[in-house]
Amino acid sequence: MLPRSRTLPSRIYQGVIEERKDIRHYIELEPLPKIRTETKPITIQSKCFDDDGRVKRTGTFWTATAHIITAVIGSGVLSLSWAIAQLGWGVGPVVMLLFAVINLYTSSLLTQCYRTDDSVAGPRNYTYTDAVKSILGGKKFKICGLIQYVNLFGIAIGYTIAASVSMMAIKRSNCYHESHGNDPCHMSSNVYMIAFGIAEVILSQIPDFDQVWWLSIVAAIMSFTYSVVGLGLGVAKVAENRTFHGRLMGISIGTVTPAGTVTATQKIWRSLQALGAMAFAYSFSIILIEIQDTLKSPPAEHKTMKKATMLSITVTTTFYILCGSMGYAAFGDHVPGNLLTGFGFYNPYWLLDIANFAIVVHLIGAYQVFSQPFFAFVEKWSASKWPKNKFVTAEYDITIPCIGVYKLNFFRLIWRTIFVLLTTIIAMLLPFFNDVVGLLGAFGFWPLTVYFPIDMYISQKKIGKWTNRWLGLQMLSGCCLIISILAAVGSIAGVVLDLKTYKPFKTSY
Repeated sequence: MLPRSRTLPSRIYQGVIEERKDIRHYIELEPLPKIRTETKPITIQSKCFDDDGRVKRTGTFWTATAHIITAVIGSGVLSLSWAIAQLGWGVGPVVMLLFAVINLYTSSLLTQCYRTDDSVAGPRNYTYTDAVKSILGGKKFKICGLIQYVNLFGIAIGYTIAASVSMMAIKRSNCYHESHGNDPCHMSSNVYMIAFGIAEVILSQIPDFDQVWWLSIVAAIMSFTYSVVGLGLGVAKVAENRTFHGRLMGISIGTVTPAGTVTATQKIWRSLQALGAMAFAYSFSIILIEIQDTLKSPPAEHKTMKKATMLSITVTTTFYILCGSMGYAAFGDHVPGNLLTGFGFYNPYWLLDIANFAIVVHLIGAYQVFSQPFFAFVEKWSASKWPKNKFVTAEYDITIPCIGVYKLNFFRLIWRTIFVLLTTIIAMLLPFFNDVVGLLGAFGFWPLTVYFPIDMYISQKKIGKWTNRWLGLQMLSGCCLIISILAAVGSIAGVVLDLKTYKPFKTSY
C-alpha cells in the first residue's frame, strides 16, 4: 500500500499514481519495495489516500452512530415486551440493562483493536476477522470467521422473517378493520418474503459498505419511528386500562397463550429464550470493526467509535427499556411475541400500518448493513484466488440516468443474488420469529460480543495472567458463556415445540 507520507522521487510517485488508475475494485496494491536513487527525495502528503494507500475515508461520528443504531434497533426491539414478560418486573429490566453495560464495555475494548499494536498509528484491520487474525492468529481466526459469517447469514434470515411478518401485519390490520373483526385474516408469509428478497437483490448490488451510509440513516429514522409508535401505543393502552399489568416473577404457570397453556417446564424454556432475545437486541459488535473502517481521521478512529458507541447504546437502551416495559405493562401475561404485529393493538390501524411500514424499510437497510461484510469477504477471497479471471475481477461502467456511473461486476451480481435467494428460502422454511431471534442472540453473543474482544484486548495491552484485571475479564467472559448456553438451550427447545405443528412453506399467520 502507498502510505500517506513516504519518501519517494516525484517521478516514481507519479508512476505509482498512474498505476493505481488501472487497479480494479477487488485487487489491492502490494507494498512498494525500497528504492535506492540518487535523486533527492521529497515527502508526499496525499490528500486523496489514507495511510494504507486506500481512498481517503469520509465516515464521521454521525454516520457511525447511524450504522450502529440501524444495526442495534432492529427487529429485536419488537420481542422485548415478550422477553420481559417471561422474566418479570423483578428481573427483566435489570437483565436488559446488564446486557447494555456488558455490550458497551466490550465494544470499547474492541474499538482499540481496529489497529494492531498501536490504536492510533498501527496497521489497520479492515474486518473483525482481520483483527482476530493479526492479534490472535492461528485457529482462533478461523473459528471467529466461521462464527461471524454464520451469524451474519442467520441475521439476514431473521430479518427476512421479521420483514415479512410486518408486511403481513399491514395487510391483516386493514383486513381486520374492513371486516370489523369478523374475519381472522389468516395468510401465508411466502409471497411477502419473496417481495423482500427481490428488494434485497437490487440493493445488494451496492458495491461497498461505506456506500450504504444513506441507507443506514434512512433505516435509523425508521427504527425511531416504529419504536416511538410502539411506546406510544403501550402508554395509551396502560392509560386505558388504568393499571400496570404484569408480575414480579413474570408470566405465571397455567396461563393460556396462543401457543398453549404455560407449564412449569415451558416457563423455564421461555425464560431462557428471553435471554437470547435480549442478547440479539444488542448484536452489533459483529460489524463494529467494519463500521470503524469507514471513519476518517484525525481524530483517532477508536475515539470517534467510542463516542458513537456510547451515544448509540444509551439511546437504544432507553428505547428498549421503555418499549419493553410499556408493552408488558399494557398486556401482562398476554403480551404478543411481536409487539406491533401480534395483534395486541388493533387501533388506530393506520398508525399500526405506518409503524409496520417503518419496520420494513428499516429491515431493508439493516439487511444490507449486516450482509455487506459477508459480501466483501467472499469477493476479496475470490479475487485473491483467481486474480486473472475477468469474471471475478473485471468491472464494466454502466451509465444510469440521474444516478451516475455504476461499475458492474458479474461475479458480484450472481453471488449476491444467490446469497439473498438462500436466505429467503431458509426463512420460508423456518418462519419462527421469537425462536430464531433467541437462537441467533445466543449463538453470537458470547464469542463475538464478549470472548474475542476481551481476548484481543488482553493480547493487545499485554495484560499478564492471574493479575486482577486479567481475572476480572476472564470472570466476565465465563459468566457470559453460561448465559449464552442457557439462552441457546431455551431457543432450541422453542424451535422443537414449533416443529411439532409445522409444515414446510405452508406456515400462515
